[in-house]
Amino acid sequence: MGELTSPAGDNRIIALEGSESGFATTKLDALLGWARKYSLFMYPFVTACCGMEFMALSSSRFDISRFGAEAPRFSPRQSDLLWVVGTISQRQAPVLRRIYEQMMEPKYVLAFGTCASCGGFYDNYTTVPGIDKIIPTDVYVPGCPPRPEAVLDGLMLLQDKIARGDRTPGIVKPRQDPAEALVSIRKRDKSSDTHEGGSR
Repeated sequence: MGELTSPAGDNRIIALEGSESGFATTKLDALLGWARKYSLFMYPFVTACCGMEFMALSSSRFDISRFGAEAPRFSPRQSDLLWVVGTISQRQAPVLRRIYEQMMEPKYVLAFGTCASCGGFYDNYTTVPGIDKIIPTDVYVPGCPPRPEAVLDGLMLLQDKIARGDRTPGIVKPRQDPAEALVSIRKRDKSSDTHEGGSR
């Protein structure tokens, strides 16, 4: 039915032939990236108050199943997306590291909330100042707690990174940048000062 060809270079090509006419070609890496993008099995590591937002995200209102990431797996050997939800203390750090090491490759990590991203408002010796001190993190979702829409933005960012094969960390940016609003206010103030000065 189909045939897998591998040329001399890194560009592996898969050719799927039709019954009578027509065929499709694509890179094997792109095909695998597309398949991985929509088959994320999550392992929720929920420790604190962000768990309530995680439960809201898992409900039918936000419908995380349309992204192919709704099935939680409570065994690290069956999951490929680790959701770190909430504050991580120094005593939990070795457990989190062990769970990450037990996951199969390729594995991805999403930091859910400010406490998981940078330690949050806890500035003491018992709290880990961000899970990137323990395990490599792919996407950071800021917020205390983050809105489910921001978490879905983070999930879509992770899916795009998986499809591209990009392993650099990504940060979910706000939908509206507050700095742009400040610039527009300053421009408006300058224009009103100009009009007032010209009329005198």
